[in-house]
Amino acid sequence: MNTKEIIDKLTKLKINPKIAAFVEKYINAIPMVKREIEKQTDEMMIELEKSLRPYRDDFESYREIPTNGVDKEQVIKDMRAIKEMESKRWKEGYVSGTVYHGNDEFVEFLNEVYAINSQSNPLHSDLFPSSSKFEAEIISMTANMLGAKNTRDTICGSVSSGGTESILLAMKTYRDWARDTKGIKKPNMIVPDTAHAAFDKAAQYFGIKMIRIPMADDYRADVDAIKKAINKNTILLVGSAPTFPHGVIDPIEELAAIAKKKNIGMHVDACLGGFILPWIAKLGYPVAPFDFSVDGVTSMSSDTHKYGYAAKGTSVVLYRGMELRNYQYFTVTDWPGGLYFSPTFAGSRAGALSATCWAAMIAMGEDGYMDAADKIMKAATTIKQGIRDTPHVYVFGNPLWDISFGSDSLNIYEIMDFMTKKGWNINGLHKPSCIHICLTLRHTQEGVAETFIADLQEAVAYVEANPGADDGLAPVYGMAATLPLRGVVSDLLKKYMDAIYKV
Repeated sequence: MNTKEIIDKLTKLKINPKIAAFVEKYINAIPMVKREIEKQTDEMMIELEKSLRPYRDDFESYREIPTNGVDKEQVIKDMRAIKEMESKRWKEGYVSGTVYHGNDEFVEFLNEVYAINSQSNPLHSDLFPSSSKFEAEIISMTANMLGAKNTRDTICGSVSSGGTESILLAMKTYRDWARDTKGIKKPNMIVPDTAHAAFDKAAQYFGIKMIRIPMADDYRADVDAIKKAINKNTILLVGSAPTFPHGVIDPIEELAAIAKKKNIGMHVDACLGGFILPWIAKLGYPVAPFDFSVDGVTSMSSDTHKYGYAAKGTSVVLYRGMELRNYQYFTVTDWPGGLYFSPTFAGSRAGALSATCWAAMIAMGEDGYMDAADKIMKAATTIKQGIRDTPHVYVFGNPLWDISFGSDSLNIYEIMDFMTKKGWNINGLHKPSCIHICLTLRHTQEGVAETFIADLQEAVAYVEANPGADDGLAPVYGMAATLPLRGVVSDLLKKYMDAIYKV
């Protein structure tokens, strides 16, 4: 519909002529505004591309396969040099999340396990039955940690490549379950707006309508609003333990009770918290029930490669009952290539990742996980109190170790830029605007928590004295947080992804 057609329609609807004129002026201005924004984003991309290519002048780039193979010793030398450059960014504990263990001895242990199993492939279970052993035991250990021992139901699952795949698998499972058992052809899921973006991805991939519900004042899921949003096509509710943005646990018990009464699914996304919340609870910190011990919870996702301390590339998706899990499976029975089946999205997978996950879990043991959780919570207590003691900033909600904070008087993204210059790699969030640090074992090193608070206080004082600094990413985050034309922000993100793949 063009501008004239829109104005004609407004006229026929007897809209006030002044309002129609304003709409026409606004619509006509949009192309000019978009051009100006695109100009600004192009300028931003020049700087962002530089940050993505720090090795361009130091190491050889390969646009084509080299005619003669590069000497293996040179390959190893270059990789070790790159590793040394990159590890400086996270080893000292200046990075939010990302590297959850990082101890040299533990990493070398996992590397050795990976090397031993580097050729294994769970797709060929007849050749590598060890993969079946490892994955079955990973699932069982995770399930029992997450309440399986407290229910008579069978808790089963699969090992996936990460939290996003675990969530996608669960959403695909509910779609097919609802279609088969309830005849629902236009499914929807009701999701708090703080739930992980993987649920949006699942909605796009699998044709599930996403009904996002704004969070309550305490940054948790709004139970009453979610209850009101349920309709005949709703196939599941979602809650997080905890939410990534603000580190708070949604009211899982209330949501699960509603889901059970309505005979719909209840998925708990514990990708971030699954491998730390049970130990935090045992340490005596207040943790509301969130796992399969809660009647009505029908599935969970939990990342072994976060606080499970496995190598990157594994997660676990769990279901209450094998019947539900069966809707996740993929089988083909009439392919000329033979019988084909796959429990997850991938066909061939790196069995070595499952081996390192299994090794990490049994090497850590309950005592290792408890010790890690204790250290992280002590660092979190120091940082939360330090933020609360700092003027102009405040903590969002009542988080445990995943902490977001904002400001009502200063530009929080300018504070983040200052912290970046001090060496910190923390996350800028929006709706509402805030910055976020997810604590790991890296932050439990001596003096790290105290340094964070000292640098934050310096950042706040600097921004208070020098408002409007725009030589960092503050304008990018500010635009992303406030720009009503969300398509422009999406285009910026796509340009960034394009830049990632440039040689």
